Amino acid sequence: MNPLSKIFCAAASLAALAGCATGYHYSQIDGYRYYKAPIDTHPLIITKVDGASTLPGTRPVPVEPGPRLVAVQTYPSKLDPLGEEKSINLDVKPCTHYYLVAVKPNRLARDYDVKVEYEEPVPGCTPSAAK
Repeated sequence: MNPLSKIFCAAASLAALAGCATGYHYSQIDGYRYYKAPIDTHPLIITKVDGASTLPGTRPVPVEPGPRLVAVQTYPSKLDPLGEEKSINLDVKPCTHYYLVAVKPNRLARDYDVKVEYEEPVPGCTPSAAK
């Protein structure tokens, strides 16, 4: 290994360790159901947070604490090939994992309400210092 590679490797290692030392301080929003038994709840896709698109397949979506505008969409089906999109206001608490679900009166209904089904602390999360 040449000297330049050793320096680069050492710098990358220090940066990784420094990143771990600061701790995780984000909250998380998830569209998967926490409780599987209720038949009137359905999973959602988190499409945007504060107007910014989320990466497809990201689960859970990391977000900064504070008031957020969260756009969600139902999963496409034969009855609704595009899925129905809605937005909700959510006051995100620090280091909290939110599970959002669609509540429908029946499986064939297109309209739904969004509710926070469950919230739990994010493991290993340390709230960032107030500024």
